[in-house]
Amino acid sequence: MIKNCIFAPVMALGAALLAPAQSAPAPASGAAQTKVGIIHIQNAIISTKDGQKAAAELNTRFQPKKAEVEKKQNAIAQLQDQLRKGSNTMSEEAKDKLMRQIDQDTKSLNREVEDDQAELDQAQSKVYQELGQRIMTVIDKYAKDNGYALILDVSSQQTPVLYATNSIDITQDIIALYDKNAPAANTPATTSNVAPAGKTAPTVAKPGPSKP
Repeated sequence: MIKNCIFAPVMALGAALLAPAQSAPAPASGAAQTKVGIIHIQNAIISTKDGQKAAAELNTRFQPKKAEVEKKQNAIAQLQDQLRKGSNTMSEEAKDKLMRQIDQDTKSLNREVEDDQAELDQAQSKVYQELGQRIMTVIDKYAKDNGYALILDVSSQQTPVLYATNSIDITQDIIALYDKNAPAANTPATTSNVAPAGKTAPTVAKPGPSKP
């Protein structure tokens, strides 16, 4: 049995949480207005030039691992096919030997995939921490410069925000401001050998227990 396994990002992007933009009611006459904004912080991070560079570096770094896993997966599939086709003609000793080989190769590949996943998770956490700190500095300055009293992150599916008009979404503004002031625009990024923030990593198939 072959199970699907994805080198999943630590913080996978959820489905869109916001309802279509609607016109917000006008405030009562004389009422104080509090400026509020929302941001998809995960989208912002992966859409910056630093985030895109990190994604490309991840693909380069994990492509050999992906190819090696796929090679071993195909070899296991061939053994499974051999066992299936010869189930009526092979001796019990030959079938048992082949099944043991399939199980051994499957367990070995599962361990390899788990190790690669752990390596990717650690790298992604590092990138999110580094880029997250930088982008928070940008958000803080943007909020002060533009008079925002509150900015909410709506990236998570667990966000308490049930509705927000698109007109208060500052995600694109933050991306543009980050890229404008990021050192990466003029110098090499420091995120080499790390995973991208939220980008989909190479996909591999994780083999499960074999069946005759």
